[in-house]
Amino acid sequence: MVKRFEGKVVIVTGSSQGIGRATALLFAREGAKVTITGRDLNSLEESKKAILEVTHSEDSVNVVAADVTTSEGTDKIVNSTIEKFGKLDILVNNAGAAFNDENGKVGVEVGIGAYEKTFDINVKCVIDLIQKCRSHLIASKGEVVNVSSIAGGAHANPNFAYYCMSKSALDSMTRCFAIDLIEHGVRVNSVSPGIVATHFLNALGIPDEGVKKCYEYYKQHRDIIPSGGPGKPEEIAQVIGFLADRSMSSYIVGQSIIADGGTSLIMGMNCHDLSEVCK
Repeated sequence: MVKRFEGKVVIVTGSSQGIGRATALLFAREGAKVTITGRDLNSLEESKKAILEVTHSEDSVNVVAADVTTSEGTDKIVNSTIEKFGKLDILVNNAGAAFNDENGKVGVEVGIGAYEKTFDINVKCVIDLIQKCRSHLIASKGEVVNVSSIAGGAHANPNFAYYCMSKSALDSMTRCFAIDLIEHGVRVNSVSPGIVATHFLNALGIPDEGVKKCYEYYKQHRDIIPSGGPGKPEEIAQVIGFLADRSMSSYIVGQSIIADGGTSLIMGMNCHDLSEVCK
């Protein structure tokens, strides 16, 4: 039986853990050859090990330790992929992050340095990679899937304003680039996850015990996540796989699929029983 991504070549950024690792593993399991990339070589080796357990072939995976926020890093990712695999069919822009202010400020007081770092990884590097992959994707009539966030939606989160702004920019980029590239047969779409159990909170300086308490709190409060808890990386990977599979999603162009357990459907007023308030 032919696997759905048999013969395809995929780049997944930020694939040393979390959603990126789950996505790279999904593509490998479905027959693709995958470039995994991140800054932590040890974590990348763990991702590679997981892939080899599925494919049993060193030829199925390309490991690139690189910083996607630098031109040298994106050159290394793209060039090594073409050198090893000869082409590119699917680009998954998953690398992303939020940053705390170094002085502990929040909201409008957060320093411009945090803004620059946030936009470098959530926006600029995506532009850089799409530009550098453009000719290869046109040649293969390929796919781009960006990983955004419900943080880019209409609601506000003042403690992470720059992160929200960057994801809004990414959503706009997805729409604009989709119109540009569909003329060449390349589709661009995105997924907007809600709260997912990854190392995202750890990267913000929250220790494991604090993250565990946070997730338990979410499970107990359906007014935060109606489905009852954080998503799993594999659940987001499945959406990415759907968007990258032209046989399943060929007529979807420039769209973002929200996968958040219902979080973005909740407004503050829904958390209060107005029948009790009005008594």
